[in-house]
Amino acid sequence: MRLHPAHDGSRTMTCAETVWHRPRGNYELPPDEVHVWRAYHDLPEGCIAALMATLSAQERAQAAKFHFDADRKRSIVGRARLRMLLGHCLRKPADRLQFKYNEFGKPALDGRFYPALEFNVSHSGEVILIALAHGRAVGVDVEKMRMDMAREEIAARFFSPSECRTLAALAPELRCAAFFACWARKEAYLKARGDGLSLPLDGFDVAFGPGEEPRLIATRHDPPEVHRWALRSLEPGRGYKGALAVEGWNWKLKCWDWPAVGAISDFMRSVPWTS
Repeated sequence: MRLHPAHDGSRTMTCAETVWHRPRGNYELPPDEVHVWRAYHDLPEGCIAALMATLSAQERAQAAKFHFDADRKRSIVGRARLRMLLGHCLRKPADRLQFKYNEFGKPALDGRFYPALEFNVSHSGEVILIALAHGRAVGVDVEKMRMDMAREEIAARFFSPSECRTLAALAPELRCAAFFACWARKEAYLKARGDGLSLPLDGFDVAFGPGEEPRLIATRHDPPEVHRWALRSLEPGRGYKGALAVEGWNWKLKCWDWPAVGAISDFMRSVPWTS
């Protein structure tokens, strides 16, 4: 990873082919852009307690159910960061936002706020990714790479025969990264659709080979779906793979890094966290 100045004077961080911008006070989400935010859940307890104030009683109760502290923090930080971003975009206190859920559990903003503002959240390891867009469904996924998971028998269980052949043809040193690139792209597509596991992972094919453009290759459940969704690769950091699925075309991707611990940036000061 490396830091370098952006054209607007802010600093950016590059991870492989993904440029992560540092936000400034004039942050906004234009209608022709899709934004992905990167945050980390490893925060001091004092920060966690402050973030808790943005959550609903149901969300706090859900976080308390986690047995492991890391899982509890992921739940709190991911939901609180999402609320803060949505609150900023809608100019509403983060703790006032209300959500509804479809039959598969995918959340959406209550229609009394702004139903056309779409979002999706994923977390793995220490990384949290949040995708935002106006008027188009989005799905995001991040995966911490593990050699013990990137095995042929696991691919055979979840990937399509075509994807398994592509993976097996790669040099051994490339297979782990390719495995998780494939997995993240498939999960991002499913999350964007919002119908959970009603569509099995092996029911469609994605392109994931080294240097291959991310895309849907075949959607046997509904062939026209190939032309409905765009896929993008994300590089959240060393040891991770990520992907984004977006409904439609003619949009630009921009990725953002959450400000450092201890600093609530100007763009978040424009809207109160709580009412």
